Amino acid sequence: MKNKKFKGILASVMFASAVLAGCSSEEGTGLGEAADGKKASYTFRLADNQPADYPTVLGDEKFAELVEERTDGRIKIEVFPSAQLGDEKSVLEQVQLGAIEFTRINANPLAEFNKDFSVLGLPYVFESEDHLWNFLESEKATELLDGLEQSKMKGLAYYDSGSRNFYATKKLKSMEDLEGLKIRVQQSEINIDFLSALGASATPMPYGEVFSALQTGIIDGAENNLPSIDSSNHYQEAKHVLLDHHQRTPEVLLMSDTIWDKLDEEDQEIIKQAALDSVETQKAEWAKWEERSEKKLKDEGVTFTEVKDIKPLQDAVKPVVEKYSKDYQDIMDAIEEARP
Repeated sequence: MKNKKFKGILASVMFASAVLAGCSSEEGTGLGEAADGKKASYTFRLADNQPADYPTVLGDEKFAELVEERTDGRIKIEVFPSAQLGDEKSVLEQVQLGAIEFTRINANPLAEFNKDFSVLGLPYVFESEDHLWNFLESEKATELLDGLEQSKMKGLAYYDSGSRNFYATKKLKSMEDLEGLKIRVQQSEINIDFLSALGASATPMPYGEVFSALQTGIIDGAENNLPSIDSSNHYQEAKHVLLDHHQRTPEVLLMSDTIWDKLDEEDQEIIKQAALDSVETQKAEWAKWEERSEKKLKDEGVTFTEVKDIKPLQDAVKPVVEKYSKDYQDIMDAIEEARP
């Protein structure tokens, strides 16, 4: 087993080295300039685990379109949806190596690489979409993206991910119905503690395994935004949604810092601005999909229960919020200042 693991790591490193040595489509002196003195052309890859028509993928494609347009076709970014290049964890590892140049990922797993991101996953800290985006457009939120460089990743922009809610194969008429249920969560200490505070049993597992786990009863439910419940077909097994809007954790568009550092300043600026300019397209697509998903789920017989009073929930998770925010008071202050 150790020998196989070593060979796998060696293969990844060799592949990353090949990418760094020859990601230009023209034979040249390396990243930045082709042999004839002209700026080199590149074809990069962007990994996304969502389906091709999902709002984050449409944002990815807008980003790729803008980069190609602004470099007169010199830099092309091919978008690979539906986890074609691997699950989130393996893709992140390859981004760090430079074997994959770009990815889009939810901010929650990024807390493993930069603890500051854990604040964005705290339950009930953002009271609305306006509150969230006021913060994401702040200087402090930009600092969070920049802080990923220490983990060999370059944060480019935030994408919308709506609010996360619970859904289950069993009836959910109130938060008390979550007690004792096995709920799938992303791999995050905050999520595990959060679910425990509500009396549920947190069950971390890859996103791609959730549908079969719902079918077989390995889990009783999960938590996610409505478009994800729709696109994943989880609603076919889990017919009950509890709208508590417990998290409004954004998505993050990332680039390998290894590749970023090899580009010249002009290309860096083009890529960064294209990422920021793709945000409005992604947000607009998100709003349309969210409305469409809610209608579809209701038409498919999914029941919705809105949690109208979140004060008891905020009280229940207060120890969790305090535990994970005590060392990040500056970020919490910025979140408070962003309230509409």
